[in-house]
Amino acid sequence: MTPAQIQRVRKSFAAAVLKLDEVSAGFCQRLRRLDPSMVAFGGDPVAQRIKVGAALAGLVGSLGQLDRIRPQLQALGRERARQGVQAEDYAKLGDALIGALEQALADDFDQETRRAWISAYGMVARTMMGGTDSGRLAAQAA
Repeated sequence: MTPAQIQRVRKSFAAAVLKLDEVSAGFCQRLRRLDPSMVAFGGDPVAQRIKVGAALAGLVGSLGQLDRIRPQLQALGRERARQGVQAEDYAKLGDALIGALEQALADDFDQETRRAWISAYGMVARTMMGGTDSGRLAAQAA
């Protein structure tokens, strides 16, 4: 990612935090539409908000320091794999996240910001998938 992309993600993240209920609800609704078998964090809106907020903060916090936190992201990927998350699920999660951010941030989520978030999410997702045997193969193919 470029420094400009990192700045765009951080700036839009600050705006998204102010609309976290909307981002969280949008993420969960989109994920259910993309794959009804994926239950996003259960049905408790407070738990959803906390988990979506934590996931966003973790993603944004990783920007610019991927090499330092690579082992933690790979461990998280292994944990998610044990929980049943497959390589193809990362694309659905990314689509749901980008769509929710786009809806919540509206005009503030322009094409450059969209590309920056796609890059940021892709970088973290590939790193997480790289922590699993099947993920390493999928990440190499991507």
